[in-house]
Amino acid sequence: MTSTLEQEAEALDIDPIWTTSRTARQIYALGVVEKDITRLLSLAASSISLLTLPQTDGPDDNLPQGEERSEQFVLEVSEYFERLDSIQGAIRSSLAHIRHARIAPSAINAPPPGFIPPSLGVGLPQIQGDDGKKNRGLQEERIERDAWQGILGALTRLKAAQDAAKNGPGPSNSMEE
Repeated sequence: MTSTLEQEAEALDIDPIWTTSRTARQIYALGVVEKDITRLLSLAASSISLLTLPQTDGPDDNLPQGEERSEQFVLEVSEYFERLDSIQGAIRSSLAHIRHARIAPSAINAPPPGFIPPSLGVGLPQIQGDDGKKNRGLQEERIERDAWQGILGALTRLKAAQDAAKNGPGPSNSMEE
């Protein structure tokens, strides 16, 4: 019941972008699954702590004693299995969505081991003997292109100004503009 209340509370805080399409809702659901997995691991750790003997508890553990300890264990294990079931359902739903959308497996394959993405986007594959210059993303390539175009424009204006200065002032002097 708590998970239903939590889901309703979270539904009120959802950015409208996540409700625009079924795919967006599935991506949002996978984000929730990621949070649930974190909580699942936390519940597993605290459940194991509750199973240890009270004599082994550290002074900063703040674990309950006696009957409270077993009651707390039952509550945490119950929540653990609820989260596990929720995660399983969400993953199955996402897989069904992928199958229904007929998304090619090659579109969702993981990158090769050791792949490190460039800082500003996916770069070109590195060639043997390459100095690394080609391993830049599209945004980096665009920035460099714009910088070179700016340099070319500045040099062209400078050359035109020098030519105009040599030919003397006239009606086509670009420095007056």
